Amino acid sequence: MSFQSNPILDKLPEHLKQYIKPQNYDDYSAIDQAVWRYVMRKNVDYLSKVAHNSYLEGLRKTGISIDYIPNMYGMNRILKDLGWAAVAVDGFIPPAAFMEFQAYNVLVIASDIRQLEHIEYTPAPDIIHEGAGHAPIIANPEYAEYLRRFGEIGCKALSSAKDYELYEAVRYLSIIKEAEGTPQEKIDKAEQAIEALQKNMGAPSEMALIRNLHWWTVEYGLIGTVENPKIYGAGLLSSIGESAWCMTDKVKKIPYTIEAVHTSFDITKPQPQLFVTPDFAFLNQVLEEFTNTMSLRKGGLEGLRKLIDSKELGTIELSTGLQISGYFESAIAHDDKPVYVQTKGKTALSYREKELIGHGTNQHSDGFGSPIGKLKGINLAIEDMSPRDLKAYDIYEGKEVSLEFIGNICVRGKIITGTRNLKGEIILITLDNCTVTHGETILFKPAWGLYHMAVGENITSVFNGPADIKSFDLVTHKITNTTIKSPKSKKRLALEQLYQQVRDFREGTNLTISRNKVFQEIKNNYPDDWLLSVELYELAKTNGDESFADDILLHLEAIKEHKPTVGHLIDDGIDLVNKALVS
Repeated sequence: MSFQSNPILDKLPEHLKQYIKPQNYDDYSAIDQAVWRYVMRKNVDYLSKVAHNSYLEGLRKTGISIDYIPNMYGMNRILKDLGWAAVAVDGFIPPAAFMEFQAYNVLVIASDIRQLEHIEYTPAPDIIHEGAGHAPIIANPEYAEYLRRFGEIGCKALSSAKDYELYEAVRYLSIIKEAEGTPQEKIDKAEQAIEALQKNMGAPSEMALIRNLHWWTVEYGLIGTVENPKIYGAGLLSSIGESAWCMTDKVKKIPYTIEAVHTSFDITKPQPQLFVTPDFAFLNQVLEEFTNTMSLRKGGLEGLRKLIDSKELGTIELSTGLQISGYFESAIAHDDKPVYVQTKGKTALSYREKELIGHGTNQHSDGFGSPIGKLKGINLAIEDMSPRDLKAYDIYEGKEVSLEFIGNICVRGKIITGTRNLKGEIILITLDNCTVTHGETILFKPAWGLYHMAVGENITSVFNGPADIKSFDLVTHKITNTTIKSPKSKKRLALEQLYQQVRDFREGTNLTISRNKVFQEIKNNYPDDWLLSVELYELAKTNGDESFADDILLHLEAIKEHKPTVGHLIDDGIDLVNKALVS
């Protein structure tokens, strides 16, 4: 096992556990720790004014430190009191899996941390985004329930092939952008590929639409009023650049409604507009409004066609509660209603998310087909027939029958037995020597064995994934690209050692370090590195060494002139030090 489990993680199914990786805490360098500390100090200072009041309280409740990258084991000890847990993963994972983790009250945390060069924002999920963004807000019970409910519904949304193509493209961009030394032209090409995909997605799938809602709430949500909003979205809470940018008039603030579902986003650029919810309860209201539009609740021919087009493993639920899970290949329609469905390959039948005994993928290894609807000329659906009705229509064990369904589907054979649900309704009829036809087309032949006919007047629900997760082997995780870990040069390792020395001095574990010597090393060998000089400035000011502090400021001014893009980061770092001294 690559992670330390607990009662919450014990409930995770195996197909989710396949995404979990060890955090490898010792792999974090002193530079990584310095990046975390800078971002967190800046965030706490700024976000205390603009974030939802749950944020700072949540940092305390979740045990997230300002000075240290959180250890997953330590987080889990504290999160379990909130009914949650956290696991480490390698960057982006498929959206449905990400949401399913949420449904189990598990935060997915990309354990890598952004490079110093991307300290303000990175498209790659990292531990700053997940740990400092998502985790604190789940301490708010109302929001935590929204997150769980969102995951429960989101993982049932139907996708398209284009969705997965976009997911792979975004994942690839996030990997190369965070990989040290990636040529800019390679990054530009990846961004252009994403832009081209986004322009040619066709009609958005349910997953695409619900991901919009996720983006504009969980990732980039504001709360309160349009005139005076507060931040609660993890993308804003973890981005020291966008958290300030979003509060300016340059970013349009819009009251949050169901219309946000039709507002797409570009992960590679700052957001031009944000949505403001009046409170967390309203998030659930909009989520329910959207869920009412999903195939999960609407079912029908439209939902079935979406599932067929997705080419993904999915489930249809009939009005009797019988659930058919598999790869749906085709449907026959009549008067805009499905009258016959057909899967391809392994299929399982379930009732209330539990596989029917004798109707797993071994029994239905070559697909499953069945009529849906009422018998021709009979108003009473089979599922609504009492035992007396069934006998009157010869739908009875041992009887040779010819069942003609609306839509020109005919089932002829000898009834062997029937399967009933807990209400006593018949949900499955098994026939021997059976032929199934649609007009002149043969859909099932006697030579193929027993025919199991599903009973159901209509399809009430269509959703992604199997009804019973135990029915299929879902441990098939393959990611085409994984995080790139370049070998560290001697110069990089030496820089990390300098950061470690300063950290050891600040924490009192080694007071023999010469800070002046470290400073000279930085000036001579790493003239563009600004963060360690800011940390040295902090130590100089804390120890009252004004002359040393002035020397460092002069060096930092030179960096700002040479590299103006980091000027505001240096100024903010100095400002944080001076504020701390005053307080």
